[in-house]
Amino acid sequence: MKETSKNWLIWTFAIILTVMLAGYQRRTGPTYPMQVKKEIGQTLIKTKLIRSYDGQDDAKVYLNIPDVSIQGKIHFRRFRSYDKWSTASLVRKGDSLIGSLPHQDISGEVIYYITLVKGKELVLLNEDAAVLRYKGHIPILLLLPHILIIFLAMLFSTITGLEVITNGKHTYLYTWITIITLFIGGLVLGPIVQKYSFGVYWDGWPFGHDLTDNKSVLAFLFWVIALIAQYKNRGKKLWTIVASVLMMIVFLIPHSMFGSEIDYTKLPKTEQVGK
Repeated sequence: MKETSKNWLIWTFAIILTVMLAGYQRRTGPTYPMQVKKEIGQTLIKTKLIRSYDGQDDAKVYLNIPDVSIQGKIHFRRFRSYDKWSTASLVRKGDSLIGSLPHQDISGEVIYYITLVKGKELVLLNEDAAVLRYKGHIPILLLLPHILIIFLAMLFSTITGLEVITNGKHTYLYTWITIITLFIGGLVLGPIVQKYSFGVYWDGWPFGHDLTDNKSVLAFLFWVIALIAQYKNRGKKLWTIVASVLMMIVFLIPHSMFGSEIDYTKLPKTEQVGK
């Protein structure tokens, strides 16, 4: 196979894989809206329940339900707490029913269910609990570079692995690019984004259990090992392949898993979640 054709195939495959992993990360994270579908009467309800909010007011849960004969209630309490459940009616505004979840401090979470009523029929909209986490606002000029650079790291990680397998000429260069983009996107911009979101720069080992922090460091260390191995012997492939595969595994782990969280069991119990 000609070098040009081989490079074209490598780049095409790497771009497709990176886009697929980006979509997977977005859909599987604990802050991605929960998709629900439920039938009540002759009406099929298809909507999404929010699981992340960065405003300074109460979070609003919007349900697109044009049928005015349908009413509902939202049941909630602070997540992992000893609070009693609170219940509030959904408020209709045009085609929407709106529920309100009392504002919490950054990293505070509220677990909630929604019930809908039509005549004498009552259904539970979400059989699995929805958990909403409050976070700080991230400036778009910070968030976009973070996302772009971290996925560039994934792209070049894949390309580097394929270069090694196909005996490409640019393995060492692409390894450097992978390390630089991973360092900037994951270990420089990542903690800054974390600070805006949850008030701490680092919540991974040894201070916490945030998988996003831990997996970034793990991937970076393996790529540094791969770089050292290449520096000593450009013919060695094992560590580079291991680092590339590990990077893919890392990106299969949902974003924001086991992140910053207020432990409400150590705070006073309340009768109402908003107090």
